Amino acid sequence: MRESSVDLGWALSELAAELSGQLIGSDATIARVSTDTRDDLGGALFVAVRGERFDGNAFARDAIAAGAAGVVVDTDAGVDVEPRIEVPATADALLGLAAKRRNELTVPVVAITGSTGKTSTKDLIAAGIDGAWASPRSFNNEVGVPLTVLGTPDDATALILEVGSRGAGHIEWLGEAVAPDVAVVTNLGVVHLETFVSEQGLADAKYELIAMLDDHGTAIVPADEARLRRGTAAREITFGRGRADVHIGEVDLDAVGRPTFSLDVGRKTYDVSLGIAGAHQSLNAAAALGVALALDLDLERFVTAMATTSGSDWRMDVHSGAITVVNDAYNANPQSVEAALRTIVEMEGGHTIAVLGPMAELGSVCEVEHRRIGALAQELGVDHLIVVGADHGYLLGAQEIVRNAADLKVAEDTLHAIVEPGDVVLVKASRAAGLERLAIALVEDFAT
Repeated sequence: MRESSVDLGWALSELAAELSGQLIGSDATIARVSTDTRDDLGGALFVAVRGERFDGNAFARDAIAAGAAGVVVDTDAGVDVEPRIEVPATADALLGLAAKRRNELTVPVVAITGSTGKTSTKDLIAAGIDGAWASPRSFNNEVGVPLTVLGTPDDATALILEVGSRGAGHIEWLGEAVAPDVAVVTNLGVVHLETFVSEQGLADAKYELIAMLDDHGTAIVPADEARLRRGTAAREITFGRGRADVHIGEVDLDAVGRPTFSLDVGRKTYDVSLGIAGAHQSLNAAAALGVALALDLDLERFVTAMATTSGSDWRMDVHSGAITVVNDAYNANPQSVEAALRTIVEMEGGHTIAVLGPMAELGSVCEVEHRRIGALAQELGVDHLIVVGADHGYLLGAQEIVRNAADLKVAEDTLHAIVEPGDVVLVKASRAAGLERLAIALVEDFAT
């Protein structure tokens, strides 16, 4: 991703007034905003956000020592460094700062949410728009989204935001910082049902992004998802394999799973070959092209540029050596695991081996979905399914091919015992499982 060249030029006294805070100490001008003392803090404003596992207020003194021009702290935190702005809640202050930056921007703002495909769609759009600023990595929560907005360079041609949600109201809360011109919902799947409670609750939560659009905004939605087509957006562009504004033709995969397909827009057909693996990437590309259509961009040029993206780390990240390792370990839910399994069985090689960990936060459908994925792996012809940690139902669906591994070390030992040159190994689980460490180790072990 390009480096941020932002210079906010905001005075602490001005910010204190806008954030309903109190400036203690001398005034200063800040260039940028950070929440991490590991950043280069010279001339920056450090916002001491409180999280579940840390309290940024405890690092305020370190921030000043590292060259921060000032800090924003909670009034009740007892911080005594200067200059500081004391506010009722630093999380709200960070959002307020992002809203201030959003109001300064005159470039198009595209925001993306969905159960799967957010990061890949963001990467494709950012590649297609020269000079765009996009969320670094998966900065899609209540801290990452404001920081992405605040980091938008002064010369950016567009702002591309990835917006996640784990429950009702999460996206809505970010509204004043996001305020999109184009809102994309990639899909609705079975994800985070522990907090969404129901599939309708999930749809309502994702729709919060579309509800932010003003009278000139455009919603980009799957053609087959009626729960998102509520007629409130000024303009709606659909994408999908059926009847849609951006229609996907037949998808072919090469030896390492990279898709080639056509996208039809009106009477014009665009041939697409992507550098990222998975037939499901065609849907992400179609959504991205819908954004280009909404922004009235040169579609031919956009498609050519979009195809250059290499994707983000740990997302269908293919490494070829003595074996092929597909590192898709950033996260997992039933829809993304199914897409990954369907991809590896189409890749050229010897045996197919899926190393799967638990799919988290599925609530009442946890066992049903794990069992379904196990059965799908067996049905697709996956040769071995290695389950790391708790089974949750994989064994019930795929008794003939399952091998259990208590932890990463056992999984690695199991793989070394069965893998042969030319085999294809998928590594995938929800983020908390940390299976990317196994994938990285495999790449190193079988580099040649």
